[in-house]
Amino acid sequence: MANQPTPGSDPDPTPSPKMTVMAFYQFQRFDDLSLLKAKLVNALQQFQMKGTILVAHEGINGTIAGPSPCAEQMLAMLRTIPGLGDLTPKRSYCDEYPFLRSKVKIKQEIVTMGQPDLDPNQPGEYVSPEDWNALISDPDVVLVDTRNDYEVDIGTFTGAINPNTTRFRDFPAFVEENLDPAHHKKVAMFCTGGIRCEKSTAYLKSKGFESVYHLQGGILQYLEDVKPEDSLWQGDCFVFDERVAVDHTLEPAGYIQCHACRRPLTSEDTSHPDYVRGESCHHCFAEKSAADKARFRERQRQIDLARARGEDHLGDGAKATHAERRLAKRSAPSSTPTKS
Repeated sequence: MANQPTPGSDPDPTPSPKMTVMAFYQFQRFDDLSLLKAKLVNALQQFQMKGTILVAHEGINGTIAGPSPCAEQMLAMLRTIPGLGDLTPKRSYCDEYPFLRSKVKIKQEIVTMGQPDLDPNQPGEYVSPEDWNALISDPDVVLVDTRNDYEVDIGTFTGAINPNTTRFRDFPAFVEENLDPAHHKKVAMFCTGGIRCEKSTAYLKSKGFESVYHLQGGILQYLEDVKPEDSLWQGDCFVFDERVAVDHTLEPAGYIQCHACRRPLTSEDTSHPDYVRGESCHHCFAEKSAADKARFRERQRQIDLARARGEDHLGDGAKATHAERRLAKRSAPSSTPTKS
């Protein structure tokens, strides 16, 4: 099943800043994953795109970014893949690459729920951002945020239930323990871009829930389409790239990320005694072992050294630097005396 076109996803976008970020997914059966991966790796390089694409037999899921003209060429290539002809990404824009490298990974699932027999082609009913407020204002509707706790912490919809999960694989257990189709007649769910709700709503339907809804296009589409003065969203929205989180205008919200636990941090959080740059924050200080912290400390030292040399520590830039060094080393004259 193709992912549903979302309001505001215009196939002919208006002029934008230097970089286009495209988030997309589609549940579509793929058989030869190795061949698909090779094609995607080549295209990412050809069109100067960075980001991550996941492929599985059940479909494709990616967030990638690159120069805006290249992004449109990449999208055109993706649409040549059988089953992806109507692929409709969610676009946003920025001035610099929000990712360090390009990756294509073969996975068991494009969004991991741990339910291999679930059919994501049987999701709940899509509700547009324009109609979402009316739905979740209905007192008979149970509103569930399907995201992880660190995402919920910085923003969610008014009245939403936090399942207190640390990974999406935990969501079925939350449902089994807290929701009952006999008592919860209407359930509405939401996530960042919509993909987790394809599976969460399908899961509820498989368990006998009849009236199951999800926000079409996810939180990001809602923030784009609904004016702040009309919004029931509170806070900021976590995103899985270097922006960390965006505000209601889809601009970076001013968070940084703890490089030990990946949780979002405010500027105030960096003043906490447990915060050590690159090593720990108040969320994870007690979770990480001394060996973990030593490893993170060394990684940060290497990052700082690379930065002092004007080089990238990670990503495609780092790969290029390492390749240049290897080539220079092989090309350097040997210091070993030769026999005459």
